[in-house]
Amino acid sequence: MERREEELIKRHLNTNDELRSLYLEHLELKQKLDQLRHKEPLSPADEIETKRIQKVKLAQKDRMMEILSRLQHGAAR
Repeated sequence: MERREEELIKRHLNTNDELRSLYLEHLELKQKLDQLRHKEPLSPADEIETKRIQKVKLAQKDRMMEILSRLQHGAAR
């Protein structure tokens, strides 16, 4: 996630429960992914879990970006 995106998200965490929930889960998954990446060698189950986490994180990021877009367009009105 880019720094600008993360700053925007942090700015809205106190006003949007869904965004806060997604962001906190996103951080937890990032930590799990980092732990898996430092594990050598990865078992087949770890490889599957890594792919699953990456997909969930991407879906969460997409949803967070949708929420941010909606919040920014609403604030611009």
